[in-house]
Amino acid sequence: MRDLPDHDHLYAALLARDPAYEGVALVGVTSTGIYCRLTCPARKPLARNCQWFDSAAAARQAGFRPCLRCKPQGAQADAHPVIRDLMDALSDNPDHRWSENGIAARGHDPSTVRRLFRHHFGQSFLQMARAARLRQGITRLNKGGRMIDAQLDSGFDSASGFRRAFAQLFGHPPHQMASDADLRADWIQTPLGGMIVIADSAALHLLEFVDRKALPAGLRKLSLLAGGRIGLGRTPVTDLTEAALTAFFAGENGQLDIPVLLAGTAFQQRVWQELRNIPAGQTRSYRQLATAIGQPNAVRAVAGANGANRLALVVPCHRVIGSDGTLTGYAGGLWRKEKLIALEGGYRDFTGNLSSKG
Repeated sequence: MRDLPDHDHLYAALLARDPAYEGVALVGVTSTGIYCRLTCPARKPLARNCQWFDSAAAARQAGFRPCLRCKPQGAQADAHPVIRDLMDALSDNPDHRWSENGIAARGHDPSTVRRLFRHHFGQSFLQMARAARLRQGITRLNKGGRMIDAQLDSGFDSASGFRRAFAQLFGHPPHQMASDADLRADWIQTPLGGMIVIADSAALHLLEFVDRKALPAGLRKLSLLAGGRIGLGRTPVTDLTEAALTAFFAGENGQLDIPVLLAGTAFQQRVWQELRNIPAGQTRSYRQLATAIGQPNAVRAVAGANGANRLALVVPCHRVIGSDGTLTGYAGGLWRKEKLIALEGGYRDFTGNLSSKG
């Protein structure tokens, strides 16, 4: 948990419904057992009944329930004025070359921006902007463009810099991506960041967030399994995956029903298949998952299989939590895990039953 302002400052912000504290703090009201955003329109509690949290996960762990009016379990970052301003600017001009001076020119303190983005997204705004530029270059290459054009679209000063950034993401420099490959790699943008999708004409082989540290190693392993036959481009399964992700993040369908190739050991495949059986809006502990596959003592092995999953969201390892209800490690980042579980809470009705959407 990060350091928060003192009680008096936070209570004053609560009374003022100060939007500057969106994404910074939440209030838990001990007299009701509810936690809220500081901007919540509900009647304000007494100061002595307030507890302060830096995340919805921390509030839930302390036993508080989310407010139905301000929905604090949702994406707090979207409501923070600094984050919203910079994300809107990035969306409007994704090939802009951002710097700390550029951030300051918009009236924001670079150190504050760095802290906010790392807390909410696990990376800095400058890293996100660099990824957005790289996506521009990948789009150009996918359309058959020249390397120099892809480099310029990405805003890189040199071809070597572009090749190095590309190789860090895909595990290979662009010229090693086979033009006649059976497997095709592309970038899909989601509300939680870019994802690399690799598919052939029959199944999805990999779906990972672009900032996952293990992504390049996973791509190299997949390349070896495929005999190096991975190229840039799309297949019908890529289109199906993108459509399913769009419906998922729009709250329309919690089941990502996509044909997949589960490339792993027999044990890993059993774990991954059981993960796919967890409905959106529900969670399991590692021990429950181990029991479900008939090996209740294999909790560590189950956790290892979770970490080896290369099909994020489609094989929903984010639905596995600690036995005490806490959010445990997630390769895509705990901030994403919290947002995914909050999103999937919408696939439940207020009685706790799965809704017809999921």
